[in-house]
Amino acid sequence: MSEEDFNAADAPEPLASQLLDYLSHVRVERRLAPRTLLIYEDGLRRLQGLAAQRGQNLLTLRSHQARALLATLHAQSDLGPRSLALMLSVWRGLYRWLGQQRLVDLNPFEGLRAPKAPKPLPKALGVDDAVQLADYQPEAAALDVRTEARDRCVVELLYGCGLRISEVVGLDVLASVQALGWVDQQAGEAHVLGKGSKRRSVPVGAAAMQALQQWLAVRGQLARADEAALFVGARGARFGASQIRAMLKQRALAAGMPSHVHPHMLRHSFASHLLQSSGDLRAVQELLGHAHITTTQVYTQLDFQHLAKIYDAAHPRAKRKN
Repeated sequence: MSEEDFNAADAPEPLASQLLDYLSHVRVERRLAPRTLLIYEDGLRRLQGLAAQRGQNLLTLRSHQARALLATLHAQSDLGPRSLALMLSVWRGLYRWLGQQRLVDLNPFEGLRAPKAPKPLPKALGVDDAVQLADYQPEAAALDVRTEARDRCVVELLYGCGLRISEVVGLDVLASVQALGWVDQQAGEAHVLGKGSKRRSVPVGAAAMQALQQWLAVRGQLARADEAALFVGARGARFGASQIRAMLKQRALAAGMPSHVHPHMLRHSFASHLLQSSGDLRAVQELLGHAHITTTQVYTQLDFQHLAKIYDAAHPRAKRKN
């Protein structure tokens, strides 16, 4: 919550005795941090002020009145959904304590919910940017053939197969009982262990398979003799998630990407680009390993954004007056 959210404290009205007692309770018994106490005090002042506006007694407040107070706060303030939810949490806590003190017979805010915060759409690269990142070649002077082959293969699997970073890290060279995942070169499939310990198989495209073969040709120069991991770092052990994130960030900067690139962005790019081309939401769900199609449906919004941009750029009726 921003500093502007505490304007109610600029010229504070005295808090009712029960509210002061509750503040003392959370300060002493719950040992809340000073900033959290400020938020609690602000929430109690807002509640007292709203109730005074409507001529309501806080100790006899009913559920429909509580709902009206929340609606009034929403209308009169610029608080977002998260801040409103925080206010509700403060108010619910107050009434639980009042109930313990036998000052009220119900919690009028129990069960009330703040408006849902809009979920931000996952960020995805444009097709050209994704291809540029995958095809990027460092300058010869800075080129290490082994690590470049590894990094290119990692990018191809993240973008070309839509794998999670944990699934890439878990890949082994050969299939085994202990292996979390592996790539079947003959079948052209990657077998991975996803969320909820669910296995799935995804096709490996020609570009990713070529990158894999190039990496396997030099992997032995980096990997320890007994290392099962497909991808290894400079010390010959399994290439970890933090190392992949750092590599991808550096590679994206060197390739001139317009924004910060992280592994999950390549998974989002895989999904949105595939949906743009095929329109098959169910297939994208299976490839991503989503348990519920509602999780995958967010990519239909990304697809609409893509279509809207094309419309705005190309259609003679698309130009809108300000």
